[in-house]
Amino acid sequence: MQIDFSPVDSGEIKLDEFAQRFTIADLRAAANTSIDTILEIIRDADDAQVVFLPHDPQANDPYAVAGEEHIGWSLAHLVVHVTASAEEWATYSAILARGLAYPAEPRLRYETNWHTVTTKAQCVQRLEESRRMRLAYLDAWPDTPHLDVYREMSERFTERFGQFNAISAFVFGLRHEIGHYAQMREAARLAREAAQV
Repeated sequence: MQIDFSPVDSGEIKLDEFAQRFTIADLRAAANTSIDTILEIIRDADDAQVVFLPHDPQANDPYAVAGEEHIGWSLAHLVVHVTASAEEWATYSAILARGLAYPAEPRLRYETNWHTVTTKAQCVQRLEESRRMRLAYLDAWPDTPHLDVYREMSERFTERFGQFNAISAFVFGLRHEIGHYAQMREAARLAREAAQV
């Protein structure tokens, strides 16, 4: 099940309202589909291709370490980035579902150092580990989740996306990941082209 976020992207509906249509079974299916999609994107890549740094004239990451703000992201870098974000939001979803409001800080995010992921096997391992973790966070939901409990976010964030309960938190992580598919496909294409030179 691939979630189509076009109504959210077009501004037709806020993410929080959009997300409420999904059941926990839908969230499991969407998480599996997303991981499977990324596995398909990297399927034909070899070790050299997953670490290939593509030229990206739009690269601008103000949170990167000094000297890496304007580099293209390899497939390995993209894998660790999207999995970290999806797991972060899955974590919040489990906390909220149990009836505990969570503040904007501290963030519950850990991203594997992309420099340490140098093989396709490591990318696959990270993706399968992330699948297991996300599904485990959904398994941590009580049978009757507290969907009237929200994460405390900035006024600006709430104005843009709405209030985030357990469902919308999980969906937000998926939206971020799906938003990187095109970048992943382009990185894979450029890596293949570079390998043919």
